[in-house]
This record gives sequence, structure tokens and C-alpha cells, in this order.
Amino acid sequence: MRDNFYVVFVECETSGNVGFLARTMANFGLKNLVLINPCKLKDDAYYQSMHARNIVESAEIYDTLDHFLESKGIDFIIGTTGSPGGSYNLSRIPIMPEELAEKINPNNKIAILFGREGDGLTNNEIDKCDIVVSIPTDPSYPVMNITHAAAIIFYEIFKHKNTFNKEGLDESTHVEKEHLLENMRELVDCLSIPEHKKKTGYKTFKNIVNRAFITGREAHTLMGILRHAKLDILYKKE
Repeated sequence: MRDNFYVVFVECETSGNVGFLARTMANFGLKNLVLINPCKLKDDAYYQSMHARNIVESAEIYDTLDHFLESKGIDFIIGTTGSPGGSYNLSRIPIMPEELAEKINPNNKIAILFGREGDGLTNNEIDKCDIVVSIPTDPSYPVMNITHAAAIIFYEIFKHKNTFNKEGLDESTHVEKEHLLENMRELVDCLSIPEHKKKTGYKTFKNIVNRAFITGREAHTLMGILRHAKLDILYKKE
């Protein structure tokens, strides 16, 4: 897990929070800190990290989130939000940290994204994520400090880390899921329904697939079914 897990801080606005986040990572055995277009790191970034100074010093810096995701070949992207969505904001329908921790596969390359202190992750950044996790808080003050939220999520993952591997139930890879989603997109494009319903249907399917943490075998089985369904539709149109 130490090698495959990347903690990504997107456009941090306060240098000291980088140090606090590094310190929290060290508490749970995590070492890969990634900073996307960060503010200038000042002395407080190193001071606040305490004995995790090495994590700050070895942090990787990228200009854009896309550059990081492509360069590392990330298999699974987790977004965090203090503003979960609902049926009219499909990208922000979240799961809770405990559910995430029980199902992720540490053999995959995993990135967990934390957004800006003021505004969090944008909708565009959330759309890049396979899943979104949110911590239930009091509605009167729902948004948590980044390091507090990180500690809760890391704790849930850490306490389950010895129970992740289940023989024969390896989670599907990012590539397998991309192929599955492409098959669904092609099937939906064959349907005689309005474009906005196609988009909503595809997005809903993507959410279901990612929340279910399907196995590689399940992904390949679904791909076969979707391909046959598309061919049947095309045949009937001829």
C-alpha cells in the first residue's frame, strides 16, 4: 500500500497545510505526496510536518492533475468532497470512508484527491474520479479541515489493510473499467433516445460500476453482454 497509494493535494493555498497533511500521512504509513500547482512552500510546510519532513521534501509537483494521472498510470482515482451531491448531481454521489476502505485493492495504483482549502475539487476534477468519498458531518458546518478529513479516511483504510486481499476477487483494473464503460457508451449511442438521457444513463452506469468495485471477471462478463446487446440492436435496425 505504501508504494501504490498517492495522496494528491490539488492547488493547496496554505503552505502549512502541506506539512500537516504529510504528518497525517506518516501516522498511517503513507509516503507518496503529490502537489498539483501548489502555492510556494515556505518554512511552515517543513515545520508543521514535524518528523514527516522527508515526505514534504520528496513530494512530487505537477502543473496539472492530468499530467500526474497520465505519468503514474493511476488505476483508481478517489475524490473527496464536503459537498456531496444527489440525484441531480450524479458525479458527487459519495460513499463513506468505511465502505471505501473495505473494498479498494492496494495492489492497484490508487490516488486520493484532496481539493483546495477554500473551494475543494471542481466538478471537472470530480468527473475524473472513479468514486467520491465524503465524511458525514453536522449540516450546520459540513466542511472539514483537510488534515482532519484525511486522518479519518486514512484510519479507515489502515485498519482494513490486512483484509484487502481476497483470493479470486481481484478488483478490475482502470483499463478493464475503461473498456467496460466504452462498451456501455457504444450501446447507449445505438438507442433511439434523447441525447440528455443517453448522457444521464451512461453516467449512472459509471457510478454503479465504480461503487460496486467489480472484479475483473465481472467486468469481462459485462463487456460480453453489452457487445451482444449492441449487435442485436444494430441487427434489428437493418
